[in-house]
Amino acid sequence: MATHNLAVILKTPLNDAEFLLLKQTPPPKFGEEQYDSYVDSDIWDLPSTRLNLQNDHSHSAIVIHGAQSSQDIDLTDFDVQLALNEVLEKLGLRMSDAGEWSLFKYVEEAEFGPGVPVKTVFVMGKLLDGNQTCQGPSKWMSTESCLNLLLEVKPSNDRVGPLVVIALINDSLQSAAQKLPPTLHYQEYPPGVIILPMRSRTAKPFDTTNLVIFAPEKVSDTCGDCSFVVHGDALIVDPGCRREYHEELKQIVASLPKKLIVFVTHHHADHVHGYGLEEGDWQC
Repeated sequence: MATHNLAVILKTPLNDAEFLLLKQTPPPKFGEEQYDSYVDSDIWDLPSTRLNLQNDHSHSAIVIHGAQSSQDIDLTDFDVQLALNEVLEKLGLRMSDAGEWSLFKYVEEAEFGPGVPVKTVFVMGKLLDGNQTCQGPSKWMSTESCLNLLLEVKPSNDRVGPLVVIALINDSLQSAAQKLPPTLHYQEYPPGVIILPMRSRTAKPFDTTNLVIFAPEKVSDTCGDCSFVVHGDALIVDPGCRREYHEELKQIVASLPKKLIVFVTHHHADHVHGYGLEEGDWQC
């Protein structure tokens, strides 16, 4: 079984380029003074909630256009109406304030384990009267403005959450991740930083080790005459997959630029087993 979430891209007829983001609740206190005294900047992300299964399989009054033709998920199995109500309530809205719902995207996130994987249903809707005023801690932003916050990081600036990146920003960029084998699930956040769990001989209850790939399209150079990492065009960190997954690792390496730097954080087997590739496969 997997955990399913519903994320909402809410727009208005007045400005189709902008969507509504919700300020995220800070994490609970940790009980450590040094940790709890740190105040981070606000994170803004698409409003979302848990998407639960239907209890009685009753017909929902909410129509999600495009859902019936989806081969990835059957939304009739889930209580979409309850989830939409919960999301709109966070924004200070009611179900009657929005409509024209359509299935935008279904994303199966990488299985980082050991818990169940998370799968997210993104739906798009519009405020029916074009009113852009909401009562909740929310604001309107565009894909371009969100991308600028990610790329031009400054102290105390607002931050953009991963749902915006997964749903909207990554699709607008020519990312190196688009060349990865389509059977692999990964997370790219922020753009150009790819985290991909690979099967490895790691400590239980885990069975994967994260392969980290840095392959940005643009690198902000604020330190003078320097390139990405030791004059490479991409960096791959901890290629520690088991031998039976070396073919997938070869495909990943082949999708990256030729000037590839390989970095290992430490020499445990689950971080170095990928070095079993032949020298020519690395193309370094």
